[in-house]
Formats: sequence, structure tokens, C-alpha cells
Amino acid sequence: MPNKLLLMAAGSHRLRRIVAGSPLTRGVVQRFVAGEVNDEAIAVARRIVDSGMRVTIDHLGEGTTTVEQAAAVRDAYLSLLSAMRMPGMAEVSVKLSALGSALPHNGRRHAYRLTRDICAAAAAADATVTLDMEDHTTVDLTLAVLDELRTEFPWVGVALQACLHRTPADCQRLAYAGSRVRLVKGAYAEPASVAFTRRRQIDEAFDRCLRILMQGQGYPMVATHDPRLIDSAIGLARAGGRSTTDFEVQMLYGIRANEQTRLAGEGYRVRVYLPYGQDWYAYFTRRLAEKPANLLLLARSFKPGAAD
Repeated sequence: MPNKLLLMAAGSHRLRRIVAGSPLTRGVVQRFVAGEVNDEAIAVARRIVDSGMRVTIDHLGEGTTTVEQAAAVRDAYLSLLSAMRMPGMAEVSVKLSALGSALPHNGRRHAYRLTRDICAAAAAADATVTLDMEDHTTVDLTLAVLDELRTEFPWVGVALQACLHRTPADCQRLAYAGSRVRLVKGAYAEPASVAFTRRRQIDEAFDRCLRILMQGQGYPMVATHDPRLIDSAIGLARAGGRSTTDFEVQMLYGIRANEQTRLAGEGYRVRVYLPYGQDWYAYFTRRLAEKPANLLLLARSFKPGAAD
């Protein structure tokens, strides 16, 4: 129940105003969000890259309602890519809804066109692009845009949510040579008709999907903080003859930083998911929902003297 309430809070404009308007919460937000502008995000990204890890940078925002807003998101990514200068070590993650996929007229075409612009800029910067997955209603559209983009940019990655009943079949279809797939548990409140909703069921589904990807010919990107699932990924990779550079572990900025450093020190590819931007509230509340213990950090920030 607490998780569902937090996920509902992600869409609350009133709560967003309260959290965003309080200087007391700034330190907690900064633990998970790498600033609001390009320079701040790039500074954090360079520190991570200098420590031996890779980054994927997400300009936060979703639910774009106008063509102009979608173009502004595209332009933000183009500006970011032109300034990154971290060849081979960085990528950007994009949400198609931020690029206009839900617009009432030609939304898919707008999203494809603007994402293609981002992919072209990424190629020029020796970076890559991964399409984030959103709720279950967007999966078919996202995969259709992915297929279209891959005709020109075969390295474009995509996230798949293990909690969805359909995901093993999607993993099977996408486990071909050169295909980059980020496997996540899923961070949206999905109905039981299309998704597993119990933690154990989701973990078991993640294991099944992970096995499919590791046995395939593609490049699995294992996005989890769960030690058991990370150990399972490493074991499956070894059993399948994969080297430490034939897959990667991805973790969120601000979560299990010591484990990120340990894995990188052991030679594994580790990529840190680095969100930034002014529209951080929905992302922030979903992180709280994934690990409600983080609510203690938020609660402490409101205590007298917390801002000292």
C-alpha cells in the first residue's frame, strides 16, 4: 500500500509544489537527481566516468502536451550531447512521451523524428541512446519506434520491464546480435491483468527474462540494485561464456554507490543512471516508492535545524 500511495503521489501537483518549494528537501533531492541544468549534470557525469564507470543521462520530463514542448526536450538533449565530450563512456536515456508520443495528432511520428535527431547527435558525440520504457500502454509504440530507429542506428537500446506478463516474449524477440536491452523490474503502478504485482513474482519474472537475455546474442544491461539478481546475472554470464564486457550492470545515481564502485573495481561494466532537469518530482517519488526507507531521509529534512 505505501508504494501505491507514493506512485499516486508522483502525479500530485499539490505535493509537487510542497516538496519543490521547500529548501529543506533540496539535499534529499540532490541525492537522487544530478541538478537541474546541463552543466550540473555533466559535472556529476564526469566524476562518475573518472572513477571508472559509465553513465546514462536522462533529461527528466514526460507527458509532453505540445509540439513546442517536445522540440524543447529534443533541443535540451542536443545541447547536452554537444557538451558531454565523454567518448564511448556516456549515453542518454529518453522517454518518448517527453518527445511527443502522446500528442493527439501524429504523436508517434513526432517522437520518432525528434528521437532520430537525438540519435544522430549521439552518433556524432560517440555516445549511445536508450529508450526508457513507460507504463504498459506505451510498450507497442516504444518498440515500433525502436525498430524504426535501429534501421539507421542499430545500437539504440531499449528498457523492458520484467513485471509485465508480455516481457519474456519481448526479450526473446530482442535477444539478437547487436541488440542492447536494459532489463528493469518496473517502476509504474500496473494492473494485475498485465503485470505481476507481488515482489516475489516480480523477482522471479526478472530471473526468467535475465536468463533469456543472457542466453541470447545481444548485450544485456542489468538494471537492479538487488544483490541476488546481480549475482545471478554474473553467474549466468559466466556460464554462457560472456566476458565482463559482454554485459553491464546499471544502478541509479545515489543508490548503493559503494556497490557500484566495488563491481567496477572487479572489472565489471557499471553504468550509473543519472537523471537531471527541472521536472524531477515524478522521478523522485518513484524512487521513494521503490525503497520507502528513503522516506526517512525526506522526513528528517523537515525537522528543525535540518537546513543548517
